[in-house]
Amino acid sequence: MTATIATGLVAELLAAAARRPDEEICGLLIGEGGDIRRALPAANVSPRPADSFEIDPAVLIAALRAERAGGPAVLGCYHSHPRGPAIPSPRDLAAAEPGRLWLILAGDVARLWRRHAEDFTEVAFHAMAADGPAGPPAGG
Repeated sequence: MTATIATGLVAELLAAAARRPDEEICGLLIGEGGDIRRALPAANVSPRPADSFEIDPAVLIAALRAERAGGPAVLGCYHSHPRGPAIPSPRDLAAAEPGRLWLILAGDVARLWRRHAEDFTEVAFHAMAADGPAGPPAGG
């Protein structure tokens, strides 16, 4: 599978993670099919934000309600790993819902993953301009 991500979105998320180097940032990936059109930032409500994340339930509920009302889909989430690589941790594996995309940010690296029943697989992605896919593959 290959996904597309709105042009500039990965750079924006990496910059947001760099502004909070001591805690994980997080939010939702919004779009349709394999097209991630935008990110919806959420507060990290984890009691241990230095090494874990929990998306603010109010943000998640609002996004799911909007999806049910005909809005864009919640494709997955993003979060940063301030002190680790951009690969899913055992905690990520335990928390992720199968079928969802996870964009993990670490330093200047962003990697996209899809959760399956037992594990994650990496998903290649391309930048997507307003009128469709553009640019070489990114990530990985």
